[in-house]
Amino acid sequence: MPRPTPAHFAYGSVTVVCSTLAMLLLFRTQSGAGVTLIAVVALAAGVLVALTAPGLATARRARAYSRAYTGGSRARPASPSRVHARHDAAVARAARRVAEPSLRS
Repeated sequence: MPRPTPAHFAYGSVTVVCSTLAMLLLFRTQSGAGVTLIAVVALAAGVLVALTAPGLATARRARAYSRAYTGGSRARPASPSRVHARHDAAVARAARRVAEPSLRS
């Protein structure tokens, strides 16, 4: 299992806080058991969001990549000119990055 990133913690924390506040305001619970139940549900929602939300884009890219090279019907392989254009753009970005001033001695 991959290590959690700051994005995982941020997504999960925001989900827990927002869902807890929303459920407390919505249900107007005053008993200890009700508050505990809301806290557990909010924590479960936060964990679910933290584990799934940041990985969705990566999973979509991986599926598109695998379809492109295994003959999937939805994605088409990149033409040679598009591949070279992407490579040239990556080289240009790398060259710009090297030219920036550095704080290292």
